[in-house]
Amino acid sequence: MTTASPAVAASAGSGKRRIIGLVLLLAIVCALPFLVSNYRTFQFTLVLIYAIALLGLNILTGYNGQISLGHGAFYAIGAYVAAILMDKFGVPYWLTLPAAGAVCLAVGFLFGLPALRLEGLYLALATFALGVSMPQLLKYKNFEHWTGGVQGIVIAKPDPPFGLPISQDQWLYFFCLAVMLVMFALGANLLRGRVGRALIAIRDQPVAAEAMGVNNALYKSLAFGVSAMYTGIAGALGAIAVQFVAPDSFSIFLSITFLVGIVIGGLASISGAVYGAIFIQFVPNIADQISKAAPWAIYGVFLIGFMYLMPVGVAGAIRIASARLKRRSEG
Repeated sequence: MTTASPAVAASAGSGKRRIIGLVLLLAIVCALPFLVSNYRTFQFTLVLIYAIALLGLNILTGYNGQISLGHGAFYAIGAYVAAILMDKFGVPYWLTLPAAGAVCLAVGFLFGLPALRLEGLYLALATFALGVSMPQLLKYKNFEHWTGGVQGIVIAKPDPPFGLPISQDQWLYFFCLAVMLVMFALGANLLRGRVGRALIAIRDQPVAAEAMGVNNALYKSLAFGVSAMYTGIAGALGAIAVQFVAPDSFSIFLSITFLVGIVIGGLASISGAVYGAIFIQFVPNIADQISKAAPWAIYGVFLIGFMYLMPVGVAGAIRIASARLKRRSEG
């Protein structure tokens, strides 16, 4: 009769604890909208939406090494696709998500093709130009019939289906949570497989990756397209949650905020997208409560503090801390 080795037993125990932890976390997340006000529920809904957008940007920047300062443009495209389909054509809100994702996938892939000639700061400048120009394009008079010009588009918040006895905000929270879980599962499957290894190889050693048979051009354009698709779906969810889209809502500051989110949360980290989303949603509000006169100064202090205390991001800091605790327990 054979017995399991200590290493196998420890691994099995660790796996069980991880599953139990995930189940408890999911239970807390599902109970959250019943424990807080509708406004707080709306804020947590935005956290879920931003997490999807940050995961998309992390695929491009964290895993593939391409710097983007214009992802707010893809968020805007997704938001306007959803708003136009709902307002002009009466398309159900849930059907606008694949439409927004498909449009942004195509736009991102096509934008990624000419961007292949650019690297580093030059690519950042090109994406910055995209982010700066998008609000002006949405205001263009020939597009006003569709975009509503500077007035934007107002859409209705969806009601819970099947007569569920919950509020609209609670239903949107659960809807966005379901979409986020699906998108994160797809992202984890993509990044932990062959595609993810190819993206990381291109980021770290592009010449060696090419020599090993990786099609750098195809994978870099694919990374742009998939990243834009994630951000576009997040934009569509954001439009549905906020019930309004307007060009000035998608300024270049939104793109910078997304970049801040992936750095704070942790580059090349799937869970880091959630931590970054919590930061960009709640820290500005906390800074405003601390100082009405200079909230952005307080925000800057928070930003510097996070970077000083957690230079590898929140996800990296948690990973290092858990590894140290594991070594101590084993010792």
